[in-house]
Amino acid sequence: MPTFTGVAVYTEKEKFQKLSFEEIAKAKTPYPKNSNDGWIAVLQHYFFSAWLPKNGTPREFYTRKLDENLYAAGVIVPVDSVSPGASATVTVPLYAGPQEQEKLDKIAPGLDLTIDYGWLTVIAVPLFWLLALLYDWVGNWGVAIIILTVIIKALFYPLSAASYRSMAKMRVLAPKLQRLKDQYGDDRQRLQQAMMELYKTEKINPLGGCMPIVVQIPVFIALYWVLLASVELRQAPFMLWINDLSTPDPWFVLPILMAGTMWIQTSLNPEPPDPVQAKVMKIMPIVFSVFFFFFPAGLVLYWLVNNVLSIAQQWQITRALERGAAARKS
Repeated sequence: MPTFTGVAVYTEKEKFQKLSFEEIAKAKTPYPKNSNDGWIAVLQHYFFSAWLPKNGTPREFYTRKLDENLYAAGVIVPVDSVSPGASATVTVPLYAGPQEQEKLDKIAPGLDLTIDYGWLTVIAVPLFWLLALLYDWVGNWGVAIIILTVIIKALFYPLSAASYRSMAKMRVLAPKLQRLKDQYGDDRQRLQQAMMELYKTEKINPLGGCMPIVVQIPVFIALYWVLLASVELRQAPFMLWINDLSTPDPWFVLPILMAGTMWIQTSLNPEPPDPVQAKVMKIMPIVFSVFFFFFPAGLVLYWLVNNVLSIAQQWQITRALERGAAARKS
C-alpha cells in the first residue's frame, strides 16, 4: 500500500487531520483555519516539514493550489506594529527531517502522529516500542524482528495450541469423512448433515483451525505498517544479501522460503472434503509467495520465522494426537 504524501494539521481541539492534494485542489477545508495552538506540516515517506508556532498565540492555517502539481501549506502569525526607526523579530520554528518516534513527541504535542501506522496505530506503536527495545539490546533490526516474532508466538501459544489440536483431530477424522463422502456421493445436503453430526459426536469445531490466522491478521497488518513507516528501519541491514529490511528481498530468497513453509503447513492440515477447497489450499502457498515478493524483507522475515515456529508446534501436536488415536484403535 502506498504511503501518504500531503498536508497534516494538528490542534489540541481537533487533533490530527490529514489533507490530500486532491482536497486542496477542490478547496476543501476540513481542518480548523484558526487556533491558538497546533502546527501544519507536509508529509512524505519517512520525512516531513512542519511550522511550529509557540502555543498560546493566535495563528491561521492555510492551504492552496499554486499551479499544476504545485501546492502551498503554511501558517500566518500576527505581527505587532513597529514604530518608525525601530525593529522587531518574529520567530516561528521549522522542523524538517526524519519521522523519528523518540524525538518528535518531545518537540511539539502531536508531532509523533506524523508517523503513519494506519488504522492499527494502537497495536503498531507498542510493537515498534518493543522492536526498538530489542534492537537496543541486540544491535540488529533483523535479529530484533526474529526475537519479536518469538515473543508474539509465545503470547499466542495457548490459542494456537487449541487450534492446532482442532486441526489435528480433523486430520485423524479424515478417513471417516472420506467414507461419508463415498457413501452419499453427490447428495451434498445429506453429506453436510452427516458431517455436522460426526463433528458433534467427535466434539470438533471445523472452523477452529482458522482462529490463529484471524487473530494474527491485525498484528500482521500493524507490523507491516511499522516496517513500512518507521524511518529507523530505512536502509537497515540484516545479513548477507539483505541490506535494507524496509524494501523487498532483492533475490526473493525469503519469499521462496516462506512459500516452502506454507506448503509444509498445508500438508500438515487436514484436506478439506470439498475438492474445490482442497485445490484452493494447494494453490494458496503460490499465491501468497507472489504477494510477498513485493513486501518489505523485514515483514517476510517475520512471517517466515512465524511459519517455522507454527510448523514445529503443529507437528508436535498432530503427532501426539495421531499416536493417541492409534493406541486407542489398537
